[in-house]
Amino acid sequence: MDSRTNPYTPNAGAAPELVVGRTDQLESFKILLGRLSNGRTEQSMILTGLRGVGKTVLLGEFRELALAEKWRVVEIEASKHDESSFRKRMYAELRSALFEISPRDKWGDRAKRAASALTSFGISSQPDGGFTVSTGVSSVEGLADHGDLAMDLSDLLVALGEAAQEHKTGLVLLVDEVQFLTKNQLEALIQAIHKTVQRRLPVTFVGAGLPQIAELAGDAKSYAERLFKFPKIDSLGESDAQLAFTKPAEVEGTYFTDEALELAFEITRGYPYFIQELGYQVWAIGSNDCIEREDVEAAREAYEAKLDSSFFRVRLDRATAHQTMYMRAMAQLGPQPQKAADVARLLGKESNQVGPTRAELINMGLLYTPEHGYAAFTVPDFDKFMMRAVPVLEQPPAKRSNSTS
Repeated sequence: MDSRTNPYTPNAGAAPELVVGRTDQLESFKILLGRLSNGRTEQSMILTGLRGVGKTVLLGEFRELALAEKWRVVEIEASKHDESSFRKRMYAELRSALFEISPRDKWGDRAKRAASALTSFGISSQPDGGFTVSTGVSSVEGLADHGDLAMDLSDLLVALGEAAQEHKTGLVLLVDEVQFLTKNQLEALIQAIHKTVQRRLPVTFVGAGLPQIAELAGDAKSYAERLFKFPKIDSLGESDAQLAFTKPAEVEGTYFTDEALELAFEITRGYPYFIQELGYQVWAIGSNDCIEREDVEAAREAYEAKLDSSFFRVRLDRATAHQTMYMRAMAQLGPQPQKAADVARLLGKESNQVGPTRAELINMGLLYTPEHGYAAFTVPDFDKFMMRAVPVLEQPPAKRSNSTS
């Protein structure tokens, strides 16, 4: 079939033709915006789930819903930045948000106060006390100038929330990859949002990240579990997965047989990214307007090769030899979460010897801990890929000693 009309989108964070199976989360977000707009409080959300389940796509849907309600949106993809870099990023994004809330010539007292808070926050983000971008308003002593990230960000979001309220709008921070925030950064965001909730201001923070986020948020602030909901985003059920296959194809006048859909679900297990990749490969080899089981089977090799070379490989390529063997041992034990002691035993080591490697993999976002003492892959089917990519479990080379002979 014509590749120019291929309706499937196997790209990171790319919205599919149809978002299915996420009605509850979309409705929760609408309720969140509606209640905050009416001066009421509502728990916000931090979406949790494995790679490829569509968390980033959902944040994109939230963005469209917020914009439709005339809210201002700040989008951030978290990365491992120090506090100074984080402050600079927040300053730049929130400065833009202020000018979206209101142009400078229409600023009232609250908007001017928000600009003063931004100025103070901007100065604090620069080691030399200077900055290259200004709001054009002087700082106010005692406002967002404490030198403490949580206190400064709280002052700033409260001031922005008051300005938004005055201009009958709201502000939503959409933060992806929340697990890469430092504890101090996550704590600051949670504390700042807590302050806006106490003031009943139209400001909220909606995040997305790997499954350990609920635990990280709770460690950062004990009240996080009352401030946020942590909906788990998982693979799609069979009926929703079939819709994700069939509806985009139908737009182009193409149909799946029931047998083709059964095999497609069996291969992808309903994971949204896998659905897009398989659909893309099936479309590439299809020759008419009816996709049959044989077409899906014929596309399977190209589907697995594409996942191996991109979705999976890009993660393995970041790993050291020791990290690779740790993941290979986990894969050999099976797809379920694995006990640290069992992985160490398979590697011929003691748990304390491989503990640092396990911690590194968790910090890199390749593993997470569903319960104490266990670890699991953050990427679906990564165990199968590891068995294909590293056929033999070998001992990695001994780590070099810093001593010289």
